[in-house]
Amino acid sequence: MIKPPPLRNDCFALPQGVEWTPVSEALAHLQSRLTPVTQVETVALSFALGRTAAAPVLAPRASPPAANTAVDGYGFAGPVQEGAHLMSLLPGRAAAGAPFNGEVPQGKALRVLTGAALPKGVDTVILEEDVTASEDQIALHGPLKRGANTRAAGEDVCVGDTVLADGRVITPADLALLSSVGVAEVAVHAPLRVAVISTGDELREPGTEAAPGQIYDANRPMLLSMIERFGFKAVDMGRVPDDRNTLRATLDDAAMQADVILTSGGASAGDEDHVSALLEEAGALQEWRIAIKPGRPLALALWNGKPVFGLPGNPVAAMVCTLVFARPALAALSGQGWTTPQGFDLPAAFEKRKKPGRREYLRARLRGGQVEVFASEGSGRISGLSWAEGLVEIEDGARHVQPGDPVRYIPFSSFGL
Repeated sequence: MIKPPPLRNDCFALPQGVEWTPVSEALAHLQSRLTPVTQVETVALSFALGRTAAAPVLAPRASPPAANTAVDGYGFAGPVQEGAHLMSLLPGRAAAGAPFNGEVPQGKALRVLTGAALPKGVDTVILEEDVTASEDQIALHGPLKRGANTRAAGEDVCVGDTVLADGRVITPADLALLSSVGVAEVAVHAPLRVAVISTGDELREPGTEAAPGQIYDANRPMLLSMIERFGFKAVDMGRVPDDRNTLRATLDDAAMQADVILTSGGASAGDEDHVSALLEEAGALQEWRIAIKPGRPLALALWNGKPVFGLPGNPVAAMVCTLVFARPALAALSGQGWTTPQGFDLPAAFEKRKKPGRREYLRARLRGGQVEVFASEGSGRISGLSWAEGLVEIEDGARHVQPGDPVRYIPFSSFGL
């Protein structure tokens, strides 16, 4: 296996004097600094589905490798002029995998089946439905242009064409294409391993008793499932109490087991925000104050050489920040390259007044060709995440959205969910 160089210690550092960072600048900064961190290995095609190509793949063979017939019918040298025609029919046939050993003279025809290599002397095929045939003759009506119902050699892929791009997540269709040109194995990145840690004394596991002041951990199952849906390998590091030594040991363990670490909670500057405190002790903390709603400052750092994304503890903000920032960052770290979710400008089914300064993301879904948003913008309303099927992105400046106005709708599927 080949392993890429590690990330620089200052990969998350923003320019001096920056306080509130616009979303677009934060994304551009991540895009410019993050490089693949996964090893490269070669696997057989049977193990390549869902893996990320680590190098371009060139076709060693053309597809189709030889000119062939696209239909069942009769082959001859074209073209055929208008009117009725009779042709002598040669004995034998050409079929896929069983070529005709011989040459078809001018003015004569041969029975050919779909996929058969065109015999010497044949450049045109007529459908059997358009022919009346006897044992030694066929009758047909023209006109028929030269090359009809045939496929040229290399019509789909020529030798040396790129059939798989670097960073491509391999699909079933890709496997068909690679197989068609004779590729048996490909170089791919090892699956990106993403560790997930929930922090907080107040958290309890669903199914256990929760005392007053305690809540059930919603972030960890959400984040773990998101990682899996993104196509990465989720590593569950469990819940960690507000104890610095326990958290330090968990971070050490996560850095051993994973390529990237996601934490939720404890990333601000309060008394119990041990994630940011530990990262600051290590001299690696970068707190990004991003102009986004919902969301709080993102804590970004390297822990034992592994990138850490300190997400907000609020589940709504944690999910939005994961989709907007962590998702494209993880793609870059995995070898896929930077990804930008596809959005659609669609009419709003709501009214919204927005002040300038922060980019906002509203929980939304598409109904009847219009985009509707969740009834409350409260970031504590987790039910809105389940209700939603995507996000409405409202730009940084002031905006008064009225029903029928175009808004940018990004379905969750565009993020890979």
